[in-house]
Amino acid sequence: MRTGYVGLGARIANVSNCLQNVSSEIDPCAYVDPSPAGLKHVEARSGNTLTAYDDLEGMLRLESLDLLMIGSPNFMHMDHLRAALKSDVRYIFCEKPIVTSEAETFELLELMKAHDGARRVLVGLVLRYSPLYAELKKSLAAGQIGKVVSIEAAEHIGPYHGSFFMRDWRRYEKNSGGFMLEKCCHDLDLYQGVVGARPRFVSSFGGRKSFVPENRPDQDHSFPAPEIRDRVDPFTPRWGGGNADFDSDGDLIDYQTALIEYEDGANLCFHTNMYVPDEFRRFAVMGTKGMAEGDFIRNFFKVHDALTSKCLVDISELPGEREGHYGADDGMARDLNHYFKMGGGLPVDVMDALEAGLTAIKLDEARRARSVLDLTETWQQFDSYGLT
Repeated sequence: MRTGYVGLGARIANVSNCLQNVSSEIDPCAYVDPSPAGLKHVEARSGNTLTAYDDLEGMLRLESLDLLMIGSPNFMHMDHLRAALKSDVRYIFCEKPIVTSEAETFELLELMKAHDGARRVLVGLVLRYSPLYAELKKSLAAGQIGKVVSIEAAEHIGPYHGSFFMRDWRRYEKNSGGFMLEKCCHDLDLYQGVVGARPRFVSSFGGRKSFVPENRPDQDHSFPAPEIRDRVDPFTPRWGGGNADFDSDGDLIDYQTALIEYEDGANLCFHTNMYVPDEFRRFAVMGTKGMAEGDFIRNFFKVHDALTSKCLVDISELPGEREGHYGADDGMARDLNHYFKMGGGLPVDVMDALEAGLTAIKLDEARRARSVLDLTETWQQFDSYGLT
């Protein structure tokens, strides 16, 4: 499969290499990116020297591609998807989030309707491929949890990672679509999959209290240690990066809570924060028969019976590879390879991604308005394209 890239950063290079690990048919050949941080990784893994192009339209015109991988900044996705859908490239893999606004969501649905996009567009939402989610789905299918009633969930990242967001191009909502969309669309997709229904009502609150000038470590003379000054080392912004985190010129918020009532009445309470010293990404799913608890970072899963309190499942350490989104990247690569060969069988598709993204977008709309939004008309418009 001749493969081209638009936005060849470290993330899309990793996904590409995971695909090559499970398929000998992936053949990287060309890219569009003025500063391709992932190029050396793709060329080293494939043994190919990729051809550089100045723009996507030129690459699509001159290269006969089977697969296009989109890893560009979020706000560029719509332009790149539009060009790709109008071309004859067979498959289009796009990193999450697919698009950054409600208007772009509906524009993409229109394009997908006209250009077989529901089949051609694939998405990098990875949590549904994780071993932990597989265990949760097994317990749901076995009836151990019963009908889902309420979910408490969180994604918390450390200051080193939050610092990256505050200095990266993602610090501007116009670029990223906001933190809830950029970082937590995985989680929103996951729990919508658990409930099996769309959000009906949403509300949200949040702001920025940690990454502000008065909290800058060099202002506190009790913390002169190098490990504090060098806290940003693990992630270095590239395109559009800044050099200030506590004095960031971006408008990104650093904490947020969200409440969702799904169409069947189930509730989700979700919390995210980017200044947490001991990271976790966990859930507690409460149902009519039992409760399931898990944590993607701390890597455990438990299920208890509601009436007897008996522990039905107790996995203190989930097996398998932990690198690459808790082992999910490898799982995604295997499923994508199967899809390329056989079609079907993916646990998450572009429609799921658009629903999760639109949920994040509406949560931020509710946060700004300090109101509860009814999404009935939103989903009616979504369904009007006939792709669901």
